[in-house]
Amino acid sequence: MSITGTLRKYGAAAALAAATAVAAPAFAAPAQAAPAQAAELPYGQDVSNWQPTHDWAASGAEFGIVKATQGLHFKDKTFARHWQELDKHGVVRGAYHFGHPKNDPVAEADFFLSVVESQPAKKGDLLALDLETTDGKSAEHVNKWAKTFMERVKAKTGVTPLFYSGFNFADKYGKGLAEYPLWVAHYGKAKGTVGLPADWKSWAIHQYSESPVDQNVSSLTLDQLRSLGRS
Repeated sequence: MSITGTLRKYGAAAALAAATAVAAPAFAAPAQAAPAQAAELPYGQDVSNWQPTHDWAASGAEFGIVKATQGLHFKDKTFARHWQELDKHGVVRGAYHFGHPKNDPVAEADFFLSVVESQPAKKGDLLALDLETTDGKSAEHVNKWAKTFMERVKAKTGVTPLFYSGFNFADKYGKGLAEYPLWVAHYGKAKGTVGLPADWKSWAIHQYSESPVDQNVSSLTLDQLRSLGRS
């Protein structure tokens, strides 16, 4: 799901705090965390069908976000297994959708939710949009597409989805989306020392590495992460 891994993971065709308005949430983290603080941040991982047998029990992850869908038709065949394993091991869990702005955002949101809701849900489950490609569309189109997708998810579930992307992509296409908690991939930065793209004043999750799997830390406590999910 990392930017540099897009071609490897999705093929050549595919080349974040509740939603209140502009004010940063009370638990907002600074853009730069001191090393001692960073060492205490909750640790998480995100995976997809590329890690079908990922061992959540041995992962050390306190939260995990797994791929459910992509576009209008792709269902991650390992989603159900990961979803159940996260619950089994008491890991705060979330599901993400890889978006394609060439399609109808409402249709993609409904497809995503149909797959997620085919599995048992519980309080605190997170939802996220992974947006890394423009599909050749303009910045205005991509921005509006993301907003429409996330508004649809919130309207149908009450959950304010996280917005995931790389720093540069979010900075260019994420203006006006700061009400959505930011999950940002920013490599080459020590964990928890992440820049803030576009209009965001805080970040929720920092994806700081993609090796050996995508690795993340959160500026939020586990209870605060859960508060972003299902009620």
